[in-house]
Amino acid sequence: MQFFWLYIDDLVGKGLDLLTILELIGLVSVSTMTTALPLALLFSSIMTFGNLGESFELVAIKAAGIPLVRFMRPLFIFTIFLAGIAFLFANNIIPVTQMKLSNLKYEIIVAKPAIDLKEGVFYDKIDGYVIKLGKKERNDSVMHDIVIFEKRYGLQDNFIMAASGVMRVSPNKKYLEFIMYNGWRYQERGARITTNTEFTRLYFKEYKKVFDLKSFQMNKGNDIIYDPKMLSVRQLERAIDSLQNKDSIYLQKVVTEVAPYMRFLLFKDSNQAFAHLKDLPKTTQFKQVVPDSMYNAIVETASYPISSIKTNLGNIIETYNQNKSITSMHAIEWHRKFTLSFACIVLFLIGAPLGSIIRKGGLGTPLVLAIIFFVFFFLLNNFGEKFAKSGEWTVYFGMWMSSVVLIPIGLFLTYKAMRDSQLFNQEFYYRLLHPIKVTLRKYFKK
Repeated sequence: MQFFWLYIDDLVGKGLDLLTILELIGLVSVSTMTTALPLALLFSSIMTFGNLGESFELVAIKAAGIPLVRFMRPLFIFTIFLAGIAFLFANNIIPVTQMKLSNLKYEIIVAKPAIDLKEGVFYDKIDGYVIKLGKKERNDSVMHDIVIFEKRYGLQDNFIMAASGVMRVSPNKKYLEFIMYNGWRYQERGARITTNTEFTRLYFKEYKKVFDLKSFQMNKGNDIIYDPKMLSVRQLERAIDSLQNKDSIYLQKVVTEVAPYMRFLLFKDSNQAFAHLKDLPKTTQFKQVVPDSMYNAIVETASYPISSIKTNLGNIIETYNQNKSITSMHAIEWHRKFTLSFACIVLFLIGAPLGSIIRKGGLGTPLVLAIIFFVFFFLLNNFGEKFAKSGEWTVYFGMWMSSVVLIPIGLFLTYKAMRDSQLFNQEFYYRLLHPIKVTLRKYFKK
């Protein structure tokens, strides 16, 4: 349903054949199977044990001396089997499905490139350009109020504005052709080191702009667009190991990019001559130590290496953070292979005793309780994943938080079910609160 809400307007009525749409829907459905299976187990276990309790079959089983845990054992073993199937599915089928889904999305974009362009939204997936459209026609090829920015380093500002245009892909599918009508091309010429540049404006009735699609080029069936979701557990382990072994690279970068600007390290012995300066009062300023004639020269000489050190360290830190984020994404996908499978077992431990406690079958109460517990599980899972991606929590704790929270709930419900608890019995709470209700009535009458 989330897929339909997000993309149905971009797919229907765009000239795509029915088989392509059905294939896309099928691939998205397969990718959500590992999330739907825990919900199915939770709902079916609540409904099954609720039906047994409603027909007093659980009472007969307990009267025969068979405890609830022993009665749950065969179903629990079957749940473990389903969890193993879910893991194999997530490890072997989901990566292939994600690969095919990415291929299909690319083919749809190539066939109808304007599908990926939204009205009033800046599109920056083509290297070196940013495109903004004011309005698109129903055929998804004719556009109005077109603005194209050319991204360059420096002060130059080059962009194109047109009243209308047509977008199409070249026959070899390597270039995106943009034919624009009634517009202006603005271009700034000059050296980057100066603001004294030449600005030109050119009006055109028809202008053809060609974009290179190499930035997101992908051949059908080849894993060129990389995504951790396309990897199995073994492949993720190799990728994580390779990413973690890059720590020595940052040390080498510090030695090669930062150390050359720290020349004072080469004169450690000479610096001992100024060791007495550390005994000066803390209120002593730098100007009081060096002569006035040398102050400006020393500041200018020191400012350049300090600026270079700051810039290089900033680049190294940014690269390190990016590598850390990529490593976390791979670790999250590695844990996801196991957490969703383990969730099948956890939700069964909640659903089976919960159904025996409520003693109601059918689709009413079991469906409501299943949705409540699954939403709780889904929110915990998403919150933990978000915190793990942001780096506020460790990946292990973030991905396993939902299971850690729900396991005690399942054990508590199992304990209550074994002792015929009236945890969800309305009459029990009515009898419990009835004396309080009578006391309050007497109090208010007085």
